Amino acid sequence: MVEPIRAQDVQATFCATLVDEWIHQGVRSAVIAPGSRSTPLAMALAARIELSVQVVHDERVAGFVALGVGLSGVPSILLCTSGTAAANFLPAVVEAGLSDVPMIVVTADRPEELRGVGAPQTIDQVELYGGHVRWYHDPGVADTAERGRWRALAAETMQRAQAGPIQLNLPFREPLLGVAEDLPEALAGSTAGRTALHDGQKPSVPVGETGGEFLGEITAARGLILAGGRSGVDAASVAALHALTGWPILADPISGMRHLDGVVTTSESMLRSATFADSHLPDIVVRLGRPSTSKTLAQWVDQAVSGGAQLLQIGGPGLIDPGGNVDAVVTIGAVLAAVEGCSSDSQWLVGWITADRAADAAVLATLSETGELSEPLVARTVADHLPAGVELVVSSSMPIRDHEWFGGRRAAAHSNRGANGIDGVMSTARGIAAMGKSAAVLIGDLAFVHDSNALVGLVANSIDLRIVVVDNDGGGIFSFLPQASTLEHDCFEQLFGTPLGTDVVALAAAHGLEAHTVATTDELIDQLATPGPWVVRVESTRDRNVEVHADLHAAVVAAIS
Repeated sequence: MVEPIRAQDVQATFCATLVDEWIHQGVRSAVIAPGSRSTPLAMALAARIELSVQVVHDERVAGFVALGVGLSGVPSILLCTSGTAAANFLPAVVEAGLSDVPMIVVTADRPEELRGVGAPQTIDQVELYGGHVRWYHDPGVADTAERGRWRALAAETMQRAQAGPIQLNLPFREPLLGVAEDLPEALAGSTAGRTALHDGQKPSVPVGETGGEFLGEITAARGLILAGGRSGVDAASVAALHALTGWPILADPISGMRHLDGVVTTSESMLRSATFADSHLPDIVVRLGRPSTSKTLAQWVDQAVSGGAQLLQIGGPGLIDPGGNVDAVVTIGAVLAAVEGCSSDSQWLVGWITADRAADAAVLATLSETGELSEPLVARTVADHLPAGVELVVSSSMPIRDHEWFGGRRAAAHSNRGANGIDGVMSTARGIAAMGKSAAVLIGDLAFVHDSNALVGLVANSIDLRIVVVDNDGGGIFSFLPQASTLEHDCFEQLFGTPLGTDVVALAAAHGLEAHTVATTDELIDQLATPGPWVVRVESTRDRNVEVHADLHAAVVAAIS
């Protein structure tokens, strides 16, 4: 008499099958937030030498680590136990959803009979992330009758995750420890890397078309190319568009295109000159990916559109049209075809490039005159001296603005600009570094403290993460807003300045990291060349930072006048 397979062994075999198929599909990383209910899948993941398995105690950190891995284009398996653990993944899931970052979120759950009856560590996990994921599925507790569908389920999760995060909710019954039996046969044919379209994934637009209609001929000589992040457009195509038109490229650091000919990097300061801004209004703007951080640039583009300029949008997660000004969402191929007869105006380009060079020279001169390691100088130093091959993650808020406005042509970075939150900055970089790469972070003290659990285990795991903290004791960006000048000082500090009083160096040292304060540019340059993990602090004050920014903008306006 053949004994029936134990229920725990069925679960173990189910999980081993999922993992085996995910590996066949190209997955190479798993991030596990430890817990009990997720035991069957955690054991299956840890058993495979093909996977880089990271165990991260804080679920919020774990989510952003998986986000960092997903920036490579290949999703990580992100696993947690049941209950509020799954809720702590939400910030990273939101960012991944808004930025089209692939991620396979697996939330372990109680079986159906334990839901809604007051069982411990149980919450309603059904479609927990709502519209922030591309797909949700709960196959129920593993059953041998469904054995023939297990690999197809793994393959489908991989396919759907190509467009962004998905949630696979897996209920498990106790006992949770079992032994995997023989796995189902592999799927016929190679399926690795498939990217078939599914619900929630945006269909591609045929080259040369927009909304089913062909883009007409573009003849405007005074055009601009705004290159932003996550456009899906390669640098060669942007270079070709510039070569055909002679249009300047206003590229922000997360576009990765500041090395191209015709790039302008100082538009935030240049457009504060009313004379320059009014005399350089374009007839057409082609925007790739996300808008930059510059409100000055955004308002100036709105002014141009109000005056009759055309705004075309290429790529980017979702519809990028915060001002309601986009005339058409097009492909790069459509634009390249439409500008073949465009007559470029060499003086238009010369005017932009000449002003940009004068502006950047004014920035460098102003930064060096003070002799202080100001926040903009930190951003410029990191951009100019971070060693090749070290991937940079810059925090939202002031660090990404300084990197964009004053970082120069070498500025290149990733920033979580989908939701523009300050959470998970170091965790995202940790995800990049944990895959055998080197990563660096430029971050403020508020975001550093917010994500300090990302420091746990950096030393033990020998992760090359280099962290530069600009410490102005609070939320520096708020000092640039109207609240700073209109509210009484104590009220402003309580609600917006929010001084922390945290010793950043001591906090890092508590996690065993090398940590100290640097006070000069040379000290920062030397530190950047040193493999991590380490934390360096640069002291700043919020009031002085406002003054430095005002001086820089004024110097640029004077230089281009």
